[in-house]
Amino acid sequence: MINKQRIIDRFISYITIDTQSDPHSTTTPSTDKQWVLAQKLAGELKEMGMTEVSIDNHAYVMATLPANVPHKVPVIGFISHFDTSPDFNATNIKPQIIENYDGNDIILNKEKNIILSSEYFDDLKQYKGQTIITTDGTSLLSADDKAGITEIMTAMKYLLDNPEIPHGKIRVGFTPDEEIGRGAHKFDVEKFGAEWAYTMDGSQIGELEFENFNAAKAIVKVNGKGVHPGYAKDKMVNSQYIAVDFINSLPRLETPEHTEGRQGFFHLSDMKGDVEETVLEYIIRDHDLGHFEARKEMIQDLASEICSQYENDCISVEIIDQYFNMKEKIEPVMHIIEIAENAMKAVNVEPILKPIRGGTDGAQLSYMGLPCPNIFAGGHNFHGKYEYVPVESMQKATEVIVKIAELTSENYK
Repeated sequence: MINKQRIIDRFISYITIDTQSDPHSTTTPSTDKQWVLAQKLAGELKEMGMTEVSIDNHAYVMATLPANVPHKVPVIGFISHFDTSPDFNATNIKPQIIENYDGNDIILNKEKNIILSSEYFDDLKQYKGQTIITTDGTSLLSADDKAGITEIMTAMKYLLDNPEIPHGKIRVGFTPDEEIGRGAHKFDVEKFGAEWAYTMDGSQIGELEFENFNAAKAIVKVNGKGVHPGYAKDKMVNSQYIAVDFINSLPRLETPEHTEGRQGFFHLSDMKGDVEETVLEYIIRDHDLGHFEARKEMIQDLASEICSQYENDCISVEIIDQYFNMKEKIEPVMHIIEIAENAMKAVNVEPILKPIRGGTDGAQLSYMGLPCPNIFAGGHNFHGKYEYVPVESMQKATEVIVKIAELTSENYK
């Protein structure tokens, strides 16, 4: 049985280290503070007895659990990211531990009247009677993805302490900058040397995902003409008004707050401007590759249409592909999904196969030659003050890792 208190202690030791990444940085890792946890993890891996422990010039951490069986077993891996989202405060995280949760609202911060509502966040109710770790309402929790790191580290320690459990060679990897889309950019797949891997980066217990969005970023620059407003008739062109026309011309119901499942969207993630220039930043998402390409074309066509109403090219568009749906790379090796499903069932977890409305390191790694579906890490409400994780979900995720290792060995006898 995976020790519950050890999971809590390990998790808290990780989340209290600020590892927030920075999308505006050009370095890897994007923030120096990510090195603190990377080096801690490398040290802990060595201390517990893992071999081939390395940390490269970009803070990617890798290590090996040697095989303990005589027969040949494919090398498998487990991967999580140690950076924290830049979407909300990640400094001075003060976790709260609620034991034997009663199913009602949780007061995160009495002074600021911040409440984790069990009616609004109704997933909470399924964890009645369990131990919940929450924030204090002033920061995110960073269970995304320090829950995943906790589970991988705990599973490796458990396998080392219980050598009677058969397994092949297992590789583990921890990456920076996943939250800003760069977690796999400098991941050395050849050095990692696994035939396949799993990212421990999903949400609720049971999730098993091998489909994700195709993703792109669009930077829309709108150019205007600044003229003294007292003498602006027939001369001024206000870029902000043109930008508003652009925003309102995209399908209003094809946005994150109106879509679910495999439905794609346009998301206006940032907007800055004045009369002379307005810059809109969009993310474009769709599970279907054809629809994804059509969305990118729509952005370009709309810019051309609006520009035709003016004398010059008032809008420029730059579209940058970010990652693609891993389904294409996983379907030829569906046995790796079957192993994960069977592992979950063996530890009394009901598998929930669903598409990811987002992306993980695994999406990019799958296209780099390392098939890498995603398994639940247990957290909910990522990237904000209402984030929480049930400890029992982390326990089960750890058990799943151990069982995958065991089943893989048995399948290749």
